[in-house]
Amino acid sequence: MNRSLHDWLPFLRWFPMSAATARADILAGITVALILVPQSMAYALLAGLPVVYGLYAALLPVVIGALWGNFNLLHTGPVVMLSLMSAAAIAPLAISGSEEFVQLSVMLALMVGVLRLAMGALKLGAIVNLVSHPVMIGFTNAAALIIGLSQLRFIMNMPNPGTGSLVGDVSMLLSHAGQAYLPAVVFAAGTAIMMWLLARWLPKLPAVLAAVVVGTVLSAAIDYEQLKQLPASRIADAEVRGLIDAFVDANGQIKTLNDEIAVKRAALREAESTRTPRTTLEALRAEIHILEVRIDTLKKENSARRMEIHAVPLALVREANGTVLYRAQQAPENAAHEAGAWRFQGIQEGTVTLAAGGDVVGRIPEGLPAFKAPTLDWAAMLSLLPAAFVMALIGFMEATAISKALAAKTHQRIDTNKELIGQGLANIVGAFFQSYTVSGSFSRSAVAGRAGAKTGLFAVVSAAVVLLVLLFLTPYLYHLPQSVLAMIVMMAVLGLIRVRPLIHAWKVQRSDVFAGLATFVATLMFAPDIANGILVGMALTAILLLLRSMKPRAPVLGRREDGTMAGIDTAKLEPTGQNFVAMRFDQSLNYLNVAAFEDTVLEVLARYPNARGILVVGSGINEIDASGEDKVRELAKRLSQQNVALMFSSLKGPVATVFRRSGLLHQLGPENVFVNKEVAVAEACRRFDMARALG
Repeated sequence: MNRSLHDWLPFLRWFPMSAATARADILAGITVALILVPQSMAYALLAGLPVVYGLYAALLPVVIGALWGNFNLLHTGPVVMLSLMSAAAIAPLAISGSEEFVQLSVMLALMVGVLRLAMGALKLGAIVNLVSHPVMIGFTNAAALIIGLSQLRFIMNMPNPGTGSLVGDVSMLLSHAGQAYLPAVVFAAGTAIMMWLLARWLPKLPAVLAAVVVGTVLSAAIDYEQLKQLPASRIADAEVRGLIDAFVDANGQIKTLNDEIAVKRAALREAESTRTPRTTLEALRAEIHILEVRIDTLKKENSARRMEIHAVPLALVREANGTVLYRAQQAPENAAHEAGAWRFQGIQEGTVTLAAGGDVVGRIPEGLPAFKAPTLDWAAMLSLLPAAFVMALIGFMEATAISKALAAKTHQRIDTNKELIGQGLANIVGAFFQSYTVSGSFSRSAVAGRAGAKTGLFAVVSAAVVLLVLLFLTPYLYHLPQSVLAMIVMMAVLGLIRVRPLIHAWKVQRSDVFAGLATFVATLMFAPDIANGILVGMALTAILLLLRSMKPRAPVLGRREDGTMAGIDTAKLEPTGQNFVAMRFDQSLNYLNVAAFEDTVLEVLARYPNARGILVVGSGINEIDASGEDKVRELAKRLSQQNVALMFSSLKGPVATVFRRSGLLHQLGPENVFVNKEVAVAEACRRFDMARALG
């Protein structure tokens, strides 16, 4: 009964808790929170969301993950990889930062949670083995590179190029490097230097928090943001005004087309539920696709237009009829200018927002997230399902790897199925309180371990600190530069890039390294939709596994001087017998490799035409299916017609059982099946070599 209660309420394992344990968890929780708060805001920015949603994801999901997870030191919350994957998955469906984008992010968290919960309930924890280690390394390296480069625009304080490809975005930014806002670059560089120095000389000090505090204070002190709002009618430059009008018009078209798509998707769902002709359904799908392509085109055009407007520095000129905007190089010389070059930030309801400084976090809503059921868009869910599956898998693989690495020090047993349930519940509950997708964090879990955490109470304490921040401290974060958060993300992903594991894998299995490198390239090519990269890697891994299964090792055996047996080609030995050949088959006999088994036996017979017996050492045959049994039966019959005996030795229990049950043992003859290879070789020598010698 007690064990059953612990299965349903895993957090009961924390108790009874001593005062020393509680004190250690409280101190560790506060330490982790000092990293969690700035990290969660930075990762929300990476996910294409307002920073407050990072704080929401660092609240209830952290608590639920700790209460229902399996490993005491695993800290659940926003993580860098899933933040990028979330943004990439939703980008084709909504404008980053919009209300629709937020709703889809929350819905995606719910989908990931349901998938993880289902996998845990069905005890599919072993699903993590679907992705090989080299493929995971290739994917992680590419994703880290993509994440790092995606922060470049925040560091330069530039608009999103929106070309649709990583190479295109980076090229566009570098070609406009002269427009980068120098103070933003300085803030980013200062953040990197500070974090590196603190990590090296004061590792116990939370470097991330220090960078946030210093950056925020300096930003407020120098009035880093510098915003102004003016009516669009005040723009004197006709070309700039035309670009802004086109920008507004395109945004209006995008909204209209999105509304039209929503109507058509509703009509499609209704048509699918009735007996509507297939041609009608296909026509509706085609219309939706055409609208989606049009929206994608408009988004790219507007991104390019946004870059073009940003490239024009404007001067504020005070005239008799009010403040007017001119191109800086065309402003009247005899007019009163305001210092600084102002750049277009956005426009809403005819009011243009200009900035002469850098982007900051801005106003963060105070208070706790309200309970709100996620919006369910079935068409969008179908579109997001592949990404949700990959995110559920990748996020859980990360969490499992973290848990196992830390558990090696704490000696706690990890139950992957229970951890899946905990991670699933964290995402599901979080989705009802406006959280986006979360998972286990390596950096925060490692900090918790170093800080002396004993139970999951430390995570609850860290969430309590986030709660205090949301209630009382958000106004103080207004002036935090976005370039500081971008550099925090960039520094976080540097540790994800690893080459040494691929070098080691090259020594073990070169084909696996090929799959890892192919995954790396595919992930970069598909960016920002990086989920497809891991799917390519998984497919390649499966193909390579099938190829290896179809071409198993089957060496002809000889005897060394010490009496042991080895392959004659690798060890340069003579065959075991003169008139018989011993070979070892290192694979299960199934439908994938029965042809290879037959070819190998016939090749051996062609190589040694005088052989009257072929002994198959079956210690490597773990199982045999119907195709394998049928092939052995057929081959034995063919060899018998050529006066060649087919023999087996060292069969494992399940394989020997199939031989007996299927009647194969009777066809081969009990005299041709041996307990071990030593007995088999001795009998083969007596039967074939000695008999031939006597003859």
